[in-house]
Amino acid sequence: MFDFLIQGFGVALTPLNLGLAFLGALLGTLFGALPGIGPINGIAILMPLAYTLGLPAESALILLAGIYTGSEYGGRMSSILLNVPGDAGAVMTTLDGHPLAKKGLAGPALGLSAVSSFIGATVAIIGLTLFAPLLAIVAVKFGPAEFFALMIFAFASMSAMMGKDPLKTLIGAVLGVLISTVGVDSGTGVLRFTFDMPELYDGIDFVVMIIGLFAVSEILLMLEHAFRHDQDGEMAPIGRVMVKMSEVLYCKWAILRSSVIGFVIGVLPGTGASVASAVAYTTEKRISDHDNSFGTGNMRGLAAPEAANNASAAGSFVPMLTLGIPGSGTTAILLGALMLYNINPGPMMFREQPVVVGGLIASLYIGNVMLLLLNLPLAGVFARVLQVPRWLLVPSVAILAFVGVYQLHSDLMAIYLMLVIGVFGYLLRKFGFSLAPVVLGFVLGGLMEENLRRALSISGGDAGILFQSSLSIGLWIAAALVVLVPMFAGKLKAKFLPAAKAS
Repeated sequence: MFDFLIQGFGVALTPLNLGLAFLGALLGTLFGALPGIGPINGIAILMPLAYTLGLPAESALILLAGIYTGSEYGGRMSSILLNVPGDAGAVMTTLDGHPLAKKGLAGPALGLSAVSSFIGATVAIIGLTLFAPLLAIVAVKFGPAEFFALMIFAFASMSAMMGKDPLKTLIGAVLGVLISTVGVDSGTGVLRFTFDMPELYDGIDFVVMIIGLFAVSEILLMLEHAFRHDQDGEMAPIGRVMVKMSEVLYCKWAILRSSVIGFVIGVLPGTGASVASAVAYTTEKRISDHDNSFGTGNMRGLAAPEAANNASAAGSFVPMLTLGIPGSGTTAILLGALMLYNINPGPMMFREQPVVVGGLIASLYIGNVMLLLLNLPLAGVFARVLQVPRWLLVPSVAILAFVGVYQLHSDLMAIYLMLVIGVFGYLLRKFGFSLAPVVLGFVLGGLMEENLRRALSISGGDAGILFQSSLSIGLWIAAALVVLVPMFAGKLKAKFLPAAKAS
C-alpha cells in the first residue's frame, strides 16, 4: 500500500491532476450546497464530459472523486444556514447546525463543520490506505440478514433522538417507512399506495421527498413568520465568523468517535452517509448529551454527523476498489466510470492498475486539504446568507427547490408531489414533529425491506436466517441494549435519585 501511495502522489501532484482535484473540490462544494443536486447528479453530469475530453482514467477518477468528497463538504451549508439538507447525509446536520445559526453562530458552525469534515475524511483515508484489503474481507461477510440487522440497529439508535416525546419520533419514523413503500413491489409486482397514478409506480424520488419536506416547509414557515409579524423579519445575526480552537478541542472526542463509526459503516456496501451520520449522531447524543442540549445548538451535535458522513464517503471506496462492489450510490456511478475505461475494480486492481489506485488515494489526501483551505476562509462569506431579507430569500429558496426537482424529472407531477409533501412537512413541524425521523424512516425503510426479502428468499421463508450468523446476533443484541439500557437507567434514576437527594 505504501508503494502504491508513493507512486500515487507522483501521479496526483502533476499540474493537470492538481488542477482537476481543485476543480472537483470546488464544483463538488457548489453541487453539495444546492439542495437537490448532490454528488450523484454532479458526477452523472460531468462523467460523460470527462470521458469525451479524453482524460486518462486516473485523471477522470480524480476529478469525479473530488466532486464526491466536495459535495459532502458542501451539503452542510444549506443545512446550517437554511435548514434545508443538501443531500441525505446532511439531514442530521440540520438538528444542531441550524439552531446554532439562529443563535448568531453561523460562521463558527460552518467552520467547525469544515474541520470535522476534514478530520473525518482524513481518518477514513488513512483507514483506506492501511486496511482496505482486510476491511473488504469483513464487508463480504455482510449478507442480507446482517444488513437487515444493521437497519434494525439504526432504527433502535434513532430512539436516542426521541427526547421528551418518543411517540412523535416513532410516528415520524413509521410515516417515513410507509412513504418508502409507495410504488410497485419489486418482489410481487403489486401496486402499493399508487392510487392508480402511473407517476407513482416508481415510488417517490428521494430528491422530491427531501426538497418538499425541508425546503417547501421552510418556505411556508418563512412566509407565516413574515405575515404574522407584517415585516421582512430580522434574519439571525452573524456574530463572529471563525471557529475557536477551544470549540474544536471541546468536540475532539466526538469527532474521532464519529470518524471511526462513519468509516466502518461506509465500508459496508449499500449503507451510505445517511446511515453513518444517523448512527454517529445518536451515539454521541447518548454519550455527551448530559444537559439535553442536543437539537438546540450543541457543537458536538453538529461535529458528529459531519465527521461521520465525510468518513463514510471515503470508506465507501474500500468495497469499490477491493471487491468491485459500490459502497454507495455515488461510488456505483464511479464504478461505471472505471468500466468506461475498461478497468474492472476488484482484488486484482491493486496489482494491475497501481497508477489508478495510487493516484486516486493520493488525490483524496490532497483534495481534503484543498477543501479545508477552501471552506474555512469562506465561512464568513457563506454566513452572510442569513442577512438576506426574507422578500429575497424566500423566492430564492423556492426557485432552487423547483429547479432542483424539475431538472431531474422534467415532469410537472414531480412539482405537484413536492408541494404536497411540503405542506405535509409544514403541518408536521407545526404539530411539533421532527422531520429527521421521517427522512431516516424513508431512507432506511427501503433498504430494510429489500434485505429482509433477500434473506427470506435465500432461506425459503425461514426467519431463522436472521439470527444465524454471529454478526447478526451481535447487531440484534446491540439494538436491544440501545433501547433497554436507557429505559432501565431512567427507571433506576427515578427510583433512587429522590432518596439520594433527601439523604
